[in-house]
Amino acid sequence: MPFHGEKQCVGEDQPSDSDSSRFSESMASLSDCECSRQSFTSDSSSKSSSPASMSPPRVVTFDEVMAAARNLSNMTLAHEIAVNENFQLKQDALPENSLFLRCSLAGRVKHIVHQAFWDVLESELSAEPPEYEHAIKLFEEIRETLLSFLTPGGNRLRNQICEVLDTDLIRQQAEHNAVDIQGLANYVISTMGKLCAPVRDDDIRELKATGNIVEGLRQIFHVLDLMKMDMANFTIRSLRPHLQRQLVEYERTKFQEILEETPSALDQTTEWIKESVNEELLSLSDTAVTPGVENSSKPSLSPTLVLNNSYLKLLQWDYQKKELPETLMTDGARLQELTEKLNQLKIIACLSLITNNMVGAITEGLPELANRLKRISAVLLEGMNKETSNLKEVLNSVGVQTCVEVNKSLMERGLPTLNAEVQANLVGQFSSIEEEDNPIWTLIDKRVQLYMKNLLCLPSPQKCMPPVPGGLAVIQQELEALGSQYASIVNLNKQVYGPFYANILRKLLFSEEATGKVVASSPTN
Repeated sequence: MPFHGEKQCVGEDQPSDSDSSRFSESMASLSDCECSRQSFTSDSSSKSSSPASMSPPRVVTFDEVMAAARNLSNMTLAHEIAVNENFQLKQDALPENSLFLRCSLAGRVKHIVHQAFWDVLESELSAEPPEYEHAIKLFEEIRETLLSFLTPGGNRLRNQICEVLDTDLIRQQAEHNAVDIQGLANYVISTMGKLCAPVRDDDIRELKATGNIVEGLRQIFHVLDLMKMDMANFTIRSLRPHLQRQLVEYERTKFQEILEETPSALDQTTEWIKESVNEELLSLSDTAVTPGVENSSKPSLSPTLVLNNSYLKLLQWDYQKKELPETLMTDGARLQELTEKLNQLKIIACLSLITNNMVGAITEGLPELANRLKRISAVLLEGMNKETSNLKEVLNSVGVQTCVEVNKSLMERGLPTLNAEVQANLVGQFSSIEEEDNPIWTLIDKRVQLYMKNLLCLPSPQKCMPPVPGGLAVIQQELEALGSQYASIVNLNKQVYGPFYANILRKLLFSEEATGKVVASSPTN
């Protein structure tokens, strides 16, 4: 916990050399799939790369299920802390005395119990003579909380807190009706001011201005809870660089523990990769067969290509209805958000292409208009992925607004505005984008997929981005930023789960029942 006025700066470490070596090991496991069949039937494969046992399924006990759930929870939390720089713990959004809390059963019970406690305390302190037992217990709890904020070197302040908030001494004073409750509260508030983060300064000032002792104690506990949250978040920020360095090994180990407790923990992942294998086999069989010519050569299949194509499927995933592979659960929310943003960019590219085709000659030389139309489209398309959103109506609104902006620019230049037929055609083409097999959407979608596929083939996408295909210039900046995020997720996932993927690919590509004459080729990237 930073002291008052101090700034804590925690640098975000770059991946260490050890991380790079672990990534190389994971990719080496994938490359092993492209070697001889002998290397896959040997006993040299590591335990961590085995997705499922060939023995009959065993009965999983409740304790084993709970252990797997705890492992998944811990792994998910560690992953989130390491990769999400904005991750932090938060207090409940609703205040303690909010109407919503009091309207719920649990909220009413909590409110009644808390209010009863503070009412009892107030009656005890107002009695003649006052009763201090409940107040003493509160100060004992406050003392322990304050001590928990201290660093190992804070001996002087520790001794002072223990001396001032000595409950035995306070009880002796209470017996002689000589205890100064307000003085103790003032000391606590002053000490909290020394220990709290700068963001709590206003809370401390409000505490000092509280006149009622019971309300003051009540607010002290509220601010102490906020300080506990500050402490937890400071600890998280401090640990993040260490978690980032150890994340690959930690996640891989935790997932192996889950796998040992739940042998079916790779079923969805296997189906995800198998779907890409089947698609690649179908594609190879279509290109390899030439009418009238006997093909003696066996089609080859690259495990790297199969895995990359599996990752590309995540950009068109139905996150509402379809389960994610188990190995991607920790990034599910990020992938869904990324996919939704990508769909919005695709629509913006479609709208720009339609506008250029229809009125490009009229608006040529007006870059500020193109930028304005892009901003308007982005604003109107916000929320397009919500269930309550009607995309056709949104696109219709974008078309109408586009006509308004184009006509406005034409009028400013003294040119005739778009006639009603052109405007209706423009709005109609905008609205048709969401229809199935729309040619413009299909074209833009294929080009975006090509860009993302090329991105995954690069050794270091963050340093050298692939060229943007034609028609995507209007979204180039956003596409590159989004592609960089996507590549980071994929590359970290490969580092962690590379051995598991290697073993799945090994079974799929070299199983006679599954592949027939197919053989693995050398990696294409």
